[in-house]
Amino acid sequence: MQLSLDELGSPLREATFVIVDLETTGGPPGARGITEVGAVKVRGGEVLAEFATLVDPGVPIPPQIVELTGITSAMVADAPPIDEVLPAFLEFASGCVLVAHNAGFDVSFLRTACHDLGYRWPRPTTVCTLKLARRVLSREETRSHRLGALARLFGAETTPTHRALDDARATVDVLHGLFERLGPLGVASVEELLDYLPDVTPAQRRKRDLAAHLPERPGVYLFRGPSDEVLYVGTAGNLRRRVRQYFTGSDSRGRMREMVALAERVDGIECAHALEAGVRELRLLAAHRPPYNRRSKNPGRTWWVVLTDEPFPRLSVVRTPRAGALGPFGSRARAATVADTLSRWTGLRTCTRRISAQGAKGADRTPCVAAELGTCGAPCAGSLTVEQYRPSARLVADLAAGTDATALHLARRGIDALAQRHRFEQAARRRDELTTVLRAVDRGHRLASLAAVAELVAAAPDGSGGWEFAVIRYGRLAAAGTARRGTPPMPVVDRLVAAA
Repeated sequence: MQLSLDELGSPLREATFVIVDLETTGGPPGARGITEVGAVKVRGGEVLAEFATLVDPGVPIPPQIVELTGITSAMVADAPPIDEVLPAFLEFASGCVLVAHNAGFDVSFLRTACHDLGYRWPRPTTVCTLKLARRVLSREETRSHRLGALARLFGAETTPTHRALDDARATVDVLHGLFERLGPLGVASVEELLDYLPDVTPAQRRKRDLAAHLPERPGVYLFRGPSDEVLYVGTAGNLRRRVRQYFTGSDSRGRMREMVALAERVDGIECAHALEAGVRELRLLAAHRPPYNRRSKNPGRTWWVVLTDEPFPRLSVVRTPRAGALGPFGSRARAATVADTLSRWTGLRTCTRRISAQGAKGADRTPCVAAELGTCGAPCAGSLTVEQYRPSARLVADLAAGTDATALHLARRGIDALAQRHRFEQAARRRDELTTVLRAVDRGHRLASLAAVAELVAAAPDGSGGWEFAVIRYGRLAAAGTARRGTPPMPVVDRLVAAA
């Protein structure tokens, strides 16, 4: 299938590359370390322009560098300094894909020079021919990935000489030679070039047309299998670009490659912004339980601490919250720690045996076997009536509801008492436990307050002079939309509220 330019992203044939090489004094990256800049601008295999100049580093060039490059201090004495060369190079390379052999070295000098001289580093898309050659070429083809060895392998017209322009010209031929190797593998765009991994099969790359119909907008995508079942659900700021990456191997996880091999179709749901996409993703995960999403295997990731429904209640860790629950917690261990801590402060029983108000010791007393065996330390065990026990449970219920913090004050007094007895290590452990409980209570109260609001309109700048809106009713997303730059925001809000 012949893909359109739009489907390809940024086709290699249409992209403009600036291949750059620097010579330096051999020191760390900095504005005073560059001695020569050479660059070649190419597009579609044709050379458009060249840039070459010596640079006065302002410091002597070490003898070993002179021997390597042939550039002496006398040669750069009349050369322009980097503060004159750098603006010209940045203009030469503006809007182009930057290419270098061992790009990390050259880019670090250019980026540091921009920082030292007060210029904004443009963060160009960068291709390293050294890394690319290591991915593309086998050990049988070449045992060295140095520029000289690659230039000989691809028959470069220019031999590298450790001079900037010669090395840049040789890198041009190496880059084109690597493009010829990648073409039959389906790598035809800059995005695919950046994401290329050698173990992606041609069949996987051919599936990139599955992303052709997706918009370049934020949203949710669903990979579907041979029986139209949902295999995987994800979110993206740019649906087409993100889905296309699955067919270039940018995601190296084995289960993702297996999922892509099974996929027959990709559906996209366009969303107003990332918040709406995240909410839709969670709802779709709960509805479809796709096998390749880790969260599908454990959708109820939160835990809650609740009082059991019995005459002598205790604190239990559960998955499903109910009225008076404390939480949510990200792990069962943290929820259990809070439950144990609150039980110790308030005197709630910790034994798990379910008991009634009638027992062997008489009416309204806890028939606690653990108490008789001496294995339960709760003061209620086998000694308190229901009425005497009830205030302890009320302390926890009031704390969860946000109406009374007596339980926290009890904990604080206990910590102070330990400190006064010079039991500082135990006091520190109790302090950390109190901190964990305070954070849990604070988060629970904030979420409960949000869930109690009948209607809330939230707004955030979109970074381009516009606004993103979300209408939230009782803690649930009811509508989402945007007002682009120049659009009056309040009429958009009114429409969203009316349609929520």
